Amino acid sequence: MKRLILSLVTSLMLAGSAAAAENLLPGYERLTVESSARTVPLAATLWYPAKIRSYRGIVGGNAVFQGTSGLMGARIADGQFPLFLFSHGSGGNMDNSAWLMAGLAEKGAMVLAVNHPGSTTGDSSPRASAFLDRRAGDLSAALDYLLADPVLGPHVDQSAITASGFSLGGATALNLGGMRVSGDAFADYCRENPGYTDCIFMSKGNLDFDRLPEGFGGDLRDERVGAVIAIDPGFTYAATEASIETMSLPVLVISLGKEHLLPATDLSESGSNFLARLPDAAHETFAPASHFTFLALCKPEGAAFLAEEQDDPVCTDPEGTDRAAVHAAIVDAIARFIGL
Repeated sequence: MKRLILSLVTSLMLAGSAAAAENLLPGYERLTVESSARTVPLAATLWYPAKIRSYRGIVGGNAVFQGTSGLMGARIADGQFPLFLFSHGSGGNMDNSAWLMAGLAEKGAMVLAVNHPGSTTGDSSPRASAFLDRRAGDLSAALDYLLADPVLGPHVDQSAITASGFSLGGATALNLGGMRVSGDAFADYCRENPGYTDCIFMSKGNLDFDRLPEGFGGDLRDERVGAVIAIDPGFTYAATEASIETMSLPVLVISLGKEHLLPATDLSESGSNFLARLPDAAHETFAPASHFTFLALCKPEGAAFLAEEQDDPVCTDPEGTDRAAVHAAIVDAIARFIGL
C-alpha cells in the first residue's frame, strides 16, 4: 500500500513538473535602448520565462484592444533560452503583439521588441517608414543592449537568435536575415499597382519614389541572426534576386488568409513569387483570416467604435474567423519551427 501511495505521489509530482515545463510564467521587462542612429532612446520590451511570480500587469490594453497578462520584472528562470527579435508593422507598436510574445515566453523563449520611431501607433509617417536601415538598426541596437546586460544577457542562447516581424516588420526581419530591396523595383511596383495598400500609404507622404532614402536598399544583415520568421511581410516585390539567393538561413513565412490575402502580401507565383525564390523556406497559411487578424483581440466596444466612426478595418475579420484560435495556432507554428 505504501509503495502504491509513493508511486502515485511520484507520478503526480512528475506530471506537475511536466505541466510547469509546458506552461512557464511570462515575465515582462521594459527597457530603454540607446542607438547611435536615433536622436531619441528606443522603448523596448523583453518577454521571457520567469522563475517566480511577481506583480501581474496588463500589457497593450486600451479602449480598442484587449491586453495581455505579464509578470512585471519577475526573476528570470534558470538556464539559457532561444531569443526572438520582433519588429512591429507600420502604425503598430511592440505591445499590440504581446499575445505572441507572452505565448512564446510560456513555451520557453525570450522575445525582444522595440517601438520604431516614425512608424509606431500615432507617429506613423510614410517617409520615416522608408528608412529600412533604421528599423533594422533598432533591433540590432536592442540586441547589443540585451547581450551586454549582466543579469539578462547570460540567459540568451546566442546560437538560437531569430529575427521576426509582422507586415513592414516582416520585411525588417527579412532584412536582418539578408534580404535587400531595390528602390527602382519598388518604385516600378507602386507605379504599376497604385491601389495596393502599401503603395497608397507611401504615396500619401513626403516620399519621392525616384529618391528613396539611401538606407532603403542597403545591406542590413545582422550576422547573429540564425533564422527568420516573416508574417505577411511587405516589400517582397522589391527583393533583389542576388540577396535572396544568398539567404541560406531557415525562413518561416506565415500568410494570413487565402481569399482575403492582401495583394501586397501575396507571395505566390501570381504575386511576388517570393516563396519560390527563397532557398530554404517553410510556409504556413492561416484562414479564414486577414492581415489585421494578427493584431491583438479587440474589445466589443472598440470594434463597434472603429466600424461606425472611423471605418477602420483592424478589428474586422472575415466571416468565420476566430482571432484567438489563429493567434494560438501561430504561436504553435513558430514554436515548432525553432523546436520549442
